[in-house]
Amino acid sequence: MTCASPIELLSPAKNLECGIEAVLHGADAVYIGAPKFSARAAAGNSIDDIRRLCDFAHPFDVRIYVALNTILKDDELAEAERMIRDLYDAGIDALIIQDMGISRLDLPPLPLHASTQTDNSSVEKVDFLYKAGFSRAVLARELTLNEINTIHQAVPIELEAFVHGALCVSYSGHCYLSAALCNRSANRGKCAQFCRLPYLLTDADGKIIVADKHLLSLKDLNRSDELDNLIKAGVTSFKIEGRLKDMSYVKNITAYYRKRLDEIIARNPEYRRSSSGTSSFTFEPDPAKSFNRGFTAYYLNGRIADVTAFETPKSIGEPLGKVKDVRDNTFTLSVKANIHNGDGLIFEADNGEWTGVRVNRVENNRIHLLKDSKLQVGTMVFRNFDKEFEDAMARKSAERKLRVDMEWRDTDDGFALEARDETGVKSVIMRLFGKTLAQKEQTDNIVAQLSKLGNTPFVAGDIMISMSQQWFVPSSLLSEMRREIVSKLLAIKRMNYQHQQRNKPAANAVFPEKTVDYRANIANREAEQFYLEHGVKSAEKAFEIAPQKSVPLMVTKHCLRHSLGWCPVYHKKVSPYSEPFYLVRERTKLRLQFDCSECKMLIFRD
Repeated sequence: MTCASPIELLSPAKNLECGIEAVLHGADAVYIGAPKFSARAAAGNSIDDIRRLCDFAHPFDVRIYVALNTILKDDELAEAERMIRDLYDAGIDALIIQDMGISRLDLPPLPLHASTQTDNSSVEKVDFLYKAGFSRAVLARELTLNEINTIHQAVPIELEAFVHGALCVSYSGHCYLSAALCNRSANRGKCAQFCRLPYLLTDADGKIIVADKHLLSLKDLNRSDELDNLIKAGVTSFKIEGRLKDMSYVKNITAYYRKRLDEIIARNPEYRRSSSGTSSFTFEPDPAKSFNRGFTAYYLNGRIADVTAFETPKSIGEPLGKVKDVRDNTFTLSVKANIHNGDGLIFEADNGEWTGVRVNRVENNRIHLLKDSKLQVGTMVFRNFDKEFEDAMARKSAERKLRVDMEWRDTDDGFALEARDETGVKSVIMRLFGKTLAQKEQTDNIVAQLSKLGNTPFVAGDIMISMSQQWFVPSSLLSEMRREIVSKLLAIKRMNYQHQQRNKPAANAVFPEKTVDYRANIANREAEQFYLEHGVKSAEKAFEIAPQKSVPLMVTKHCLRHSLGWCPVYHKKVSPYSEPFYLVRERTKLRLQFDCSECKMLIFRD
């Protein structure tokens, strides 16, 4: 009989508190930023906080992965090496990196995960990473199910895929727009998000094609309807984006995907959760309640048109309905909606701008706003802040417990308590005690006292009582032995916790290309040596170290020619405008180039 395959829900944490809530709301693993050198520079965490998160997570067999996924300069390598050793001592389970130089440092035996910023989009690349000692590849978001399955069939490596959250329009690791325009490198954790700004789209003659739209802004990812297909394609870790997101988002989205994955596991005995314990929630998870720009599954099933958020990069939340009538600063909707005092609403005004308003009160389905909103009849209204839901998120909204079965029995000279949790960890304690016969039945009190597991990770399952006679058992003794058995169980679980080991590199790990350009992001001597030792003959320095002119600053699967209906491959049409096209904003002018053979759009600084 084969063992069931573990399925992992991987949640983000910007800090210790978010990490704890991710665990409570059902995460099988949590990824969190290192103190320095994380691709989200604003989401660094202390070694002590990461240690505390490991201590909280590991009793549930929840793994903690640390993102140290920026490119490093030579003078930062020694500090990074010391920090990784401190992280190892703190108990982390893996390191997420993009800088290949890190793999050549004097590291503890931590598993290495290849960040999506290493452009894990081909069999050849992922196979090389596996042979180079990586245990997991975080796949490019642009891959289709067929492409994922092809990698899975060819390479025996763990595959991790993003399933929810903000989408980078560029292939991760290949965006240099911030570095070129304002010396803020995305590969150094300081993306300036030029992709979320409005632009003019002009043709070669300066004619305006589209005015003041967020032409590089994408909707948010939501692949909750594709989880079954992703598992079948070979994905084992399902990643939620959001190391800068607030606690409400982490709670809601983690709980939502926990429920979806549990439904799949329940009907497929060949799968199992990769962690232990059961989470219960005080709310009904709903991704529309959290920050989102509208949802898309992106190109998972091939190229589709509706992946963009051209109108606004703001959160639009959940659709409520269209305006039925307006009187001063009040209105009604064409459908009944459960709107609360304090809710935040958003709509697109006549001038094309998205406007946010706050609900003052609701009376007989008439919505009173704090100020005149210029709403028009027929306007679609969305709610991007549900006060009642957010109030629920601000309170305790979940708990996670491990079932523990116990047996209370007498011994020749006292009593014994045995406990076994759902993972099979067992402990027995004995206590010398002078026994006397009880005047009344003891069963109910024994069960009640042993069940008081309170703020521990455990919840009582079956409690058996095996006593030769009806001995008197004081509540104080039961409480003492219950506390002791819990402490002992946790100590045994910490001692038995299995850390994975780093894979050993293979002798035949040869990089699939003989030359690498600036897109290999080589910013230090160790990274350069890594490529040279793996068969590369010529290696350029990273853009951040040696900026280049006339090279693509961004490579995207999103294609404006396709979005406008002029794709020669899919639409069989030619645009009525002269190419090249340009994105223009203030003093910035970006030239677009369309590579139909690779189905990509390239963006250059003009």
